[in-house]
Amino acid sequence: MKNIITKRKRNITLIFILTLGICLFILELGSTGLIDETPPLFAAAARSMHLTGDWLTPRVNGLPRFDKPPLIYWLMGGLYSIPNQISWDPLGTWAARLPSALSCLLMMLFIGETLLKFNFEDDKYPSRTAVVTALAFGLSPLVMIWSRIAVSDALLCSTLGISLLLQWRNYSRPGEIGWYWAWMVLGLAVLTKGPVAIVLMLMTLILFGVYQNNLTYLFKNIHAVKGFMITLIVSLPWYLIELIVEGKPFWDSFFGYHNFQRFTSVVNSHQEAWWFFLMILIVASLPFSPLLIIGLYQSLKLDNLKRRSRKDNFDLSLNNFAACWLISVFALFTFSATKLPSYWLPATPAAAILIGYSSSLLSKRGVLNNIGWWGSCILSLFLGVVFWLSPFWLNDVKDPEIPNFGPELIASFIAIRAAICFTIFASIGLFLVFRSKSGRVLLLQAPLFLFHLWVLFPMLRLADRLRQFPVRQSASLLLESQKKNEPLVMVGAMKPSMHFYTKQVIVYEGRSTAALVNLSERLKFEKRKSWVGRPINDRDGSPTALIVIDENTTKRSHWKGLKPELLGQFGIYKIWRIDRKILEERARRLIANQGVRPNWKIPRPERF
Repeated sequence: MKNIITKRKRNITLIFILTLGICLFILELGSTGLIDETPPLFAAAARSMHLTGDWLTPRVNGLPRFDKPPLIYWLMGGLYSIPNQISWDPLGTWAARLPSALSCLLMMLFIGETLLKFNFEDDKYPSRTAVVTALAFGLSPLVMIWSRIAVSDALLCSTLGISLLLQWRNYSRPGEIGWYWAWMVLGLAVLTKGPVAIVLMLMTLILFGVYQNNLTYLFKNIHAVKGFMITLIVSLPWYLIELIVEGKPFWDSFFGYHNFQRFTSVVNSHQEAWWFFLMILIVASLPFSPLLIIGLYQSLKLDNLKRRSRKDNFDLSLNNFAACWLISVFALFTFSATKLPSYWLPATPAAAILIGYSSSLLSKRGVLNNIGWWGSCILSLFLGVVFWLSPFWLNDVKDPEIPNFGPELIASFIAIRAAICFTIFASIGLFLVFRSKSGRVLLLQAPLFLFHLWVLFPMLRLADRLRQFPVRQSASLLLESQKKNEPLVMVGAMKPSMHFYTKQVIVYEGRSTAALVNLSERLKFEKRKSWVGRPINDRDGSPTALIVIDENTTKRSHWKGLKPELLGQFGIYKIWRIDRKILEERARRLIANQGVRPNWKIPRPERF
C-alpha cells in the first residue's frame, strides 16, 4: 500500500529539510580558520587559480598539485573570484568550505525528495520517514565533520550519491526523468575524485542487478553504454589537456601515486586493520548504528527472491539498492591498502537510507526492530556516561600542538553539554520503548540536532583558538617583519595554512639534521613558480631569513646556538630572524662532521 503525498505537503517537508540543512551545514561556516593539514592545500590551489588565471593546473606554494581533479578547485576559485571577497570572508574559509557545505545540503535534500516520491513498503508516515532519512545523513558524525572541511570528499559524496539515486530511479520508473542526467552527474564525480567514482558506480549496479536477478534489464534501462560515453565526454577533456600540458609528472602523481599506489600499497602511513571500515561503519552512524545494521540485514534477506524480480515492485527496492551501495563502498576500500575515515563518506547516503528503512519498520512488532531501538538507546546512554566522566579522562588527552587542550575543554563544559544531549536521547528512547508512537525516531534526532549547534560549533571555535589562531598570528607577524626578498621558512610542524595566510611561498622543512642542510641549500638554489632561492652574495639575495619554528624543534641540538633574533611567539611557534651565514656554517659542519647529506632534490610525491 502506497501513501499519496500531496504537492503541498511535499513542498512543506522539503522546506523543513532545507531549513534543517542550512542550520547544520551553513551556519558559522566562515567563523573559524582552515584546519591543517589538507584543507589549506585545497584552498590555496583554488585561490591561486583565481589570482593567476590558470584554471587548468592546481598549484600550491609554487608547485603543481596533482592529487585531485579540478572541480572542487573550480568551485572554490569561483567563490574567491567574487568581488570584494576578502571584506566579507576575511579568513578565506567561507569560500573554501561552501562547496562542501552545499554538496551535503543538496545530498540531504535529494535523499528527502527521493523518499517522498518512493515510499518504503507499508510505510504509514512517508513524509516523516523522509525527514528521518535526510537527518540520518546530515547528523552522521562523518558528514558533520567533512561538510565543514575544505576538501573534495563531501563533493564526491554528493555527486556520486545523486548519480546513484538517479540510476535507481531510472530503473524503478523508466522514463520519469532523463536517463542521461545520472551519467552527467557521474562525470562531475569523476572530475571531483577520479576513476574511483566509476568503479563504485559499476560495483553497486552490478551487485544490485545480480541481487534483483535482472542485471540485463537494469543496464538496458539506464542505457549503460551510451551513458558511459556521456560520463567520458563530461570528464575526460580536462584529463587529456592536463596530460598534454603537464606530461609525465601528472600521470605519475595522479594515476600512479594518488590512485594506483594508494590502492595497492600504504601511503602516508595510513595502514589499518582489515576490520577498519567495520568500525567506521558503526562510528559514522552513531548512535543509530544498531538501526543501520538491522536495516542492512532486513534488506539483504533472501526469502523474497520472486517478489524482488517482479516489475511492479521495482520502486520498493530502494533499501535493497542502498544495501548494495553500502557493501560496494565497504568492499572496495577494505581491499585498499591505504585506509582513511573519509573513504567511507560515499557510503553515508546509503547508510541513511537503511536507517530510514529500519525506522519505518519500528511500527511493526518484531524482535529485530526492538533490538535496533534498544541498541540505539543503550549506545547513546553509554556515550552519555563517557562524556559525564570526561573531567576524569580529558586531562590524559595530549596534543603536542595544544598542550593545554584537556583543561581548556573541561573549563568550556563542552563535554558536559555532549553528555546532556546523549542523556536526553537515551531518556526519550527508553520512555518510548514500549510505545509505537509515530515519528519517535524523529524525536530522538532532536537532541542530536541540539548536539550539532550546542557542542560541535563551540568545539570548532575552541580548537581554532587553541590550534589555528597561533598560526594566523605567526603569519601576520611574518608579513609585518619581512624585509625585501627575505625568504619565509617553516621548520618542524609544517602547516600549509602558513602559505595560505601569507600568500607567499614558504620553504618547509622537518626536524631532522638533513632538514637543516636542505634548508641551507634550498634558500640558495631552489626554483619554483613565482619564487627563486638566491645565494647571500647575489644582488637580490637576502642575508637573513624569517623562520617559524615550534618549541619541540628548537630543542634539537642542531637547531641550537644559531643566535636567532626572536621576533615573537604565539602558542608553540617562535618567529626567528636568522643570519643565513650562521645557518650555512652549521650546515657545513653537519656535512663534514656527521656525514649528513641533503636530500631535497630527491622527488617526493608530496612536498608543501
